[in-house]
Amino acid sequence: MLTLALGASLLSLRLGISVAIIEIALGMAFGNALGIDTSDHEWLIFLAGLGSVVLTFLAGAEIDPEAMKKNLKASLIIGTLSFLAPFVICWFFVYLVLGWSWEAAMLAGVALSTTSVAVVYVVLVETGMNRTPTGKIILSSCFITDLGTALALSTLFITPNIYFVVLIVAIAASTYIMPRFLTWLLPRLKGRPGEPELKLLMFSVVLLGVIAEIAGSHAVLPAYVLGLVVSSALASNREVLLKMRTLALSFLTPFFFINAGMNVSLEAVVTGAAIIAVLFVVKVGAKFLGVLPASRRYIGRDATYITLLMSTGLTFGTISSQYGLSAGIIDSEQFSVLVMTVILTAIIPTAIAQKWYSPEVKEE
Repeated sequence: MLTLALGASLLSLRLGISVAIIEIALGMAFGNALGIDTSDHEWLIFLAGLGSVVLTFLAGAEIDPEAMKKNLKASLIIGTLSFLAPFVICWFFVYLVLGWSWEAAMLAGVALSTTSVAVVYVVLVETGMNRTPTGKIILSSCFITDLGTALALSTLFITPNIYFVVLIVAIAASTYIMPRFLTWLLPRLKGRPGEPELKLLMFSVVLLGVIAEIAGSHAVLPAYVLGLVVSSALASNREVLLKMRTLALSFLTPFFFINAGMNVSLEAVVTGAAIIAVLFVVKVGAKFLGVLPASRRYIGRDATYITLLMSTGLTFGTISSQYGLSAGIIDSEQFSVLVMTVILTAIIPTAIAQKWYSPEVKEE
């Protein structure tokens, strides 16, 4: 697994493609070539799950709360439409046209409603767009979109119980306590051996995840919310965020992406190539239907560029698909179709946006 992770990093540097996409591709090649059944390896499932939750936390922690407040109306409308349009359209298309079960179609709607914060953030940083008003609106809108995805994944597939109330209380308590506690604590831990600040963050993420799992929900929702609420404290202590990112990207997230690739059946991908192409068009078309008019109305510039970046998907789409497979909502063939569609949305809209619609960078 670590050999594949290292090879993916080297290929990413060579080819200029997101390392997550290459990790999924290598996982597909390795898993199909050797006929690996990942359900036989509980350690791999555990590390992959932990990697997905920590990556979700980091995605929330990268959001700039001040920029989000400044552009709140535009971000809320664009982000909400970016989630709702593909969620509803893909859900009913998969149910009515492809004939999937109601729950499987709903899961497909969730998986295809996402915007990849990981892909968008990297693109904006590489081009310098993250320092522009347009870039900040895109990142804020991404958060709203993926928050909708996380809420849908966490609430649509659960059986309500008393532990769900405990989860809501735990999220509310962490939202109030953690930012204040970290603002006070992190400067006092700077330079201490043993990295106690990283252990505290990992403890908090895992504790909320455990409560979510007991409640029958998914750990991505509390992790995402926790990341957002502590983002200001981590912005003031940037080295802590960088250490957390290093831990995640170097060790944890490769297990998640490679494991996701191993669960993809190449035979199912070849068989379902036509379905994958149709789902890609439906998802991107739904994003344009929801995002493009709102971008033109509330921003008035770079609307096509914004829409293309909001059409990307990777992390949350893969997390949602993996959850559906693990929970028995979708089968391996449906999982393969969804993941390949998600991967294509990470590559094609990004390439088009950068090639033909990349705006001139004018810093705020």
